[in-house]
Amino acid sequence: MLVLFETPAGFALFKVLDEGKLSKVEDLWKEFATSESARQVVKLKAFTKFENTSEALSAATLLIDSKPSKGLRKFLRTHCEGEMLAVADSKLGNAIKEKLQIECLHNNAVMELMRGVRSQLTELISGLAVQDLAPMSLGLSHSLSRYKLKFSPDKVDTMIIQAIGLLDDLDKELNTYAMRVREWYGWHFPELAKIVTDNIQYAKVVMLMGNRVNAVGLDFSEILSEEAETALKEAAVISMGTEVSDLDLANIKALCDQVLALPEYRAQLYDYLRSRMNTIAPNLTALVGELVGARLIAHGGSLLNLAKQPGSTVQILGAEKALFRALKTKHATPKYGLIFHASLIGQAPPKLKGKISRSLAAKTALAIRYDALGDGQDNTMGLENRLKLEARLRNLEGRELGRSAGSTKGKPKLEFYDKDRKKGAGALITAAKTYNAAADSVLGKSVELAAEKPAEELEETSPSKKRKHKEAEPSQPEEAGEGEKEEEDKKEKKKKKKKQAESAEDANVEHEEVEAKTKKEKKKKKRKHEEAEDGAASVQVEEQEAETRSKKEKRKKEKKSE
Repeated sequence: MLVLFETPAGFALFKVLDEGKLSKVEDLWKEFATSESARQVVKLKAFTKFENTSEALSAATLLIDSKPSKGLRKFLRTHCEGEMLAVADSKLGNAIKEKLQIECLHNNAVMELMRGVRSQLTELISGLAVQDLAPMSLGLSHSLSRYKLKFSPDKVDTMIIQAIGLLDDLDKELNTYAMRVREWYGWHFPELAKIVTDNIQYAKVVMLMGNRVNAVGLDFSEILSEEAETALKEAAVISMGTEVSDLDLANIKALCDQVLALPEYRAQLYDYLRSRMNTIAPNLTALVGELVGARLIAHGGSLLNLAKQPGSTVQILGAEKALFRALKTKHATPKYGLIFHASLIGQAPPKLKGKISRSLAAKTALAIRYDALGDGQDNTMGLENRLKLEARLRNLEGRELGRSAGSTKGKPKLEFYDKDRKKGAGALITAAKTYNAAADSVLGKSVELAAEKPAEELEETSPSKKRKHKEAEPSQPEEAGEGEKEEEDKKEKKKKKKKQAESAEDANVEHEEVEAKTKKEKKKKKRKHEEAEDGAASVQVEEQEAETRSKKEKRKKEKKSE
């Protein structure tokens, strides 16, 4: 069995002299206590030296990814025919087995053997001194660290994160500077703010005009339209602003220079960001655009971290505060975060923004994973998914339009209910209602009539009556087909059901009318009774008063007689 050992100087192959000692893993370290005992366990068979630092760096980077370099493959083909190879990395062993058909071994005994070889490395490899090995390993480690920092997939998108952060800061600063120019120059010429609304044009006008007195003799045709120019010159003559000194105007113009320079740098930065996004995340850019894609990467920390997130997280990324507030208050959670600014969601109507944001987030998660972990560098997948989403949006909009405009599938049939009118016909089924004289009768009779009439109608519509009615009907001729009979039976059943429903409804209506009249009569009787009671009470009071008067008069007469 052979042992593959990597050193900063090159690759070494050791021959295991006593394989029986590998069975005792716990005591294997004792065999490498001294150089003499170590030479009895392993012996150097072959050694290949790196020619320069770049070769050592490329071999080390491939070993980190568990891939054998070209020199290592050539070295193993020449020295490992028909031998078992012990390796320190199981993935590297699998790669060697696939490409070179060499049996590889990786277990605890092999790892312990590697530790022993490393402790006696300078003694087992002749010509490799300690003072030479230390600077070699230090230089290789520094080169490897620089390489990883330069070409790490986590570090490539740091430029995008910094660029989008600077772009947002520039927008804030530009807005702040423009508002400061308007406020500062507004003390001198306040009417200019309403005439010129654009911030860049405002700064250009201030730079050209300076003091408002100079506005009449200047030409603003390159900056403003004719109407705005005439309005500006008229307002400059009758302005209510205060006078300012030349020093003040010089400082205002310096600030205007900054306002005019920042948009140019912003446009340059946006072009740089667009090129970087198309290089690093082309599919993400095709789906959501450069700015939204860069903000998603910046919010996630890196493209690789964003690739680990599911579509549901990508959908509400940037709306974490609203999400936790909704969960705390048990309200509806947000439907979108940073992804809301994508053009696809902007095209969708308000009712469909939630559906499209969910679909877009799912496709965006796939595009991010393809950009971060895939080998392709084109944006075909992103463009295909964008076309699918646009088709889905058109489909959803078509459904909504069909429902509102009345298409054949989703048109609602609005019909007013009229029990006396047949569907599709203008004539009445039942006869017109006549005056019911029974409704004007006494309360007892009206209630009895109302109770008897629904009972009679229900008896007419009972199943026994239906059967008798069916038996009394003449049978159809046998010559007619069975299909025609079935259709006629169905039509007759429908007519009977309609008649029964109409008769029951008429009975209910008449019963309700009778009940309403009886209630009115009861109320009238109660009122009369109450009035009669009130009259009787008043009569009694008058009688009592008359008695008291007569008594008083008798007493007076008695007193007079005495």
